[in-house]
Amino acid sequence: MTRTVLAGLLALACTTSASAQYPERPVTILSGYPAGGMVDIVARLLAEGMKGKFPKGVLVANRTGAGGAVAAAEVATGKPDGHTIVLTPLSTLVIQPQILDLRFKTPDDYEPVINVVSYYPLLVVQADARWKNVQEFIAEAKASPGKMRVGSPGEGTSSHLNLEELMHVTGTQMTHVPYRGWGESSPALLGGHVEALVAQPGEVKPMVDGKRMRALVVFQNSRHPAFPDAPTAKELGWNVANGVWFLLMAPKGTPAPVLRYVHDAARAAIEQPTFKTAMDLRGVDVDYRPGDQLRAELWQEYKLHTEILKRIGMIKQQ
Repeated sequence: MTRTVLAGLLALACTTSASAQYPERPVTILSGYPAGGMVDIVARLLAEGMKGKFPKGVLVANRTGAGGAVAAAEVATGKPDGHTIVLTPLSTLVIQPQILDLRFKTPDDYEPVINVVSYYPLLVVQADARWKNVQEFIAEAKASPGKMRVGSPGEGTSSHLNLEELMHVTGTQMTHVPYRGWGESSPALLGGHVEALVAQPGEVKPMVDGKRMRALVVFQNSRHPAFPDAPTAKELGWNVANGVWFLLMAPKGTPAPVLRYVHDAARAAIEQPTFKTAMDLRGVDVDYRPGDQLRAELWQEYKLHTEILKRIGMIKQQ
């Protein structure tokens, strides 16, 4: 037996042994956004549903900054033992690496484990705003370029890109105001510091139900049942429908048995009726997709966003 073959067998044996002992200690799910936002909410519900498979516990830790990229970068380049993973939005993986100098760049630099939910953002204003519909809002934006201030969860997020696409297709110029999540953006709208927000349905729904905010338009292919009076952008002739997924990601090189263990625990969690009920209440869809399918879809979205980012000037043309 050659030294190379022997070394390979020893490495395989060590990996198999480590995988067989997994999990050896509590597992931490990182959330790249502040407490109270949708990423944090889903992460905590997911952790609660997974804890039966992790006798030493499942913890959630917030690592905010850079549109979720701080948390994602920590995991992408972390120790590949499955004890620290991240729940991250699609935008963090296909937008941030193209506009920031991160320790990961493409979908080949980490391990997508499982997609758990998806949703499409929408544009909201205060409940007593003077615009009766989105057409009036756009008309004022056209009449006063740059006057309308629109908040988002951050620069380079899917919500931000939906705003950029809306401006592109309507020929308007609005002022984008990035925040660090819903905890900052919602008080800004209610306090009159911005005229509108592009936000997540789960965050917006309690405000709409409580008559504090009003949805003007949804950026998806069909009307959202939680906001039946809000038309889709496509209904109005504007091709804007940039969706968001939340997926679990592990470091590159995490052993396949560990990835399967995390995948199976997370899938069991999102299939629990309590999880679906919690998502329905927040206007978010349970959306299971396994890791092998996810990598191909992430590459597709990565390339699509390259073109959008180039057009709006966030990536320099080569």
